[in-house]
Amino acid sequence: MFRIRCVLLTTVLALCRTLLPATEKDAEGGAFYTGQYRDLFAEIGHSPDESRARIDAAFQQLFHGDQQTQTLFYEVGGNKQGALAYITDIANHDVRTEGMSYGMMISVQMNRKHEFDALWNWANTYMLITDRKDPGFGYYKWSMNIDGSPHSSTPAPDGEEYFVMSLYFAANRWGSGRGLYNYKAQADRLLHLMRHHPVMTGSTHSGIRTIGPMVDEKHHMIRFVPDSPNEDFTDPSYHLPAFYELWARWGPPEDRAFWAQAAETSRRFFVLATDPKTGLSPDYANWDGSRRPSFNRFSTDFSYDSWRTASNWSVDASWWAKSPEEAELSNRIQKFLFSQDLTEFDDQYTLAGLALSQRHSVGMVATMAVASLAATNNHANAFVENLWNSATPSGEQRYYDGLLYLMGLLHCSGNFRIYGPTYIRTGL
Repeated sequence: MFRIRCVLLTTVLALCRTLLPATEKDAEGGAFYTGQYRDLFAEIGHSPDESRARIDAAFQQLFHGDQQTQTLFYEVGGNKQGALAYITDIANHDVRTEGMSYGMMISVQMNRKHEFDALWNWANTYMLITDRKDPGFGYYKWSMNIDGSPHSSTPAPDGEEYFVMSLYFAANRWGSGRGLYNYKAQADRLLHLMRHHPVMTGSTHSGIRTIGPMVDEKHHMIRFVPDSPNEDFTDPSYHLPAFYELWARWGPPEDRAFWAQAAETSRRFFVLATDPKTGLSPDYANWDGSRRPSFNRFSTDFSYDSWRTASNWSVDASWWAKSPEEAELSNRIQKFLFSQDLTEFDDQYTLAGLALSQRHSVGMVATMAVASLAATNNHANAFVENLWNSATPSGEQRYYDGLLYLMGLLHCSGNFRIYGPTYIRTGL
């Protein structure tokens, strides 16, 4: 029976591939087409069982560990929709759409539906903007106090992007329920809004704001924030072509061509936004890839947002294999950081490579290990080993470091996967 089932699944996969457009079939090579995800830890001698034990231990610590020193996931009772839980930035005492959506992504990847639903419930109970007169109506407030009161009332696209992707994966892995837990409908609603939100001006907790779409139509790029027209630039670490390719297949039909173009645009943009020698990218950039000065004094430097950019292009390379330049980008940034001392490189630099801090951050260690999914250099395995040898973050900085660390473990072990519409029917 098992052999018959395997033959049937192989036949189904082959049939699905024959239905792809010619350009799709010609591009086969990434995990989306093959169903094969690289296990970087296995490539350096660690078994899948060892990796799973490491992932499970990290999840247990960061989601259910000691409340004072380890966990960043807090359950806070429930309402008529079910359990409620939030993930908090320990150092800043707030709840962010970034962390909530990362927590949902981790939960769906690890098949933890309870945690996923509790986070989604809290986000919709407290973060969702429901006042139709509010210019951010339909989006999620990017930062809240842990009691559910607003810390900021404006949205930030990186949270919405991960909300959407995690919801599609949840729909495909678990099936959609009703209302709040109709994951597919919720993802479609939010993804449609990200492109088609009307430009509205009104009063918010943060003052008078004009808020519109989260994308720039002319440039096919994600915006830094949807404040229009005041913040007319982008954040390289918000560019997620690996996700956009899926939205071009699963999202609202009228927007699929836009997301397909956005994926190609982001691949070209990565090349423009990174330094040609160091491979470092700035926190914020103009549409042409040039550095964008802003309120953040590190906006033109490689700083905390920037850590994620290398992992974004590398996951894209792993899933889609459509851009040869992504390998060179990973080679470039790893070569630079290897020259800085693999176990001590700083977490902030000018794009030319001048250190701006004396802190070595596990979150950056994780994203640079994920960069090895695309890298072809002689140092790639060393970055993976560096992550393997790093302990699960604890203490005051465990929020950002911890989430990137756990997602890094999933990526590097081949356990951060695409859950497509066929999964729920066939178990693929």
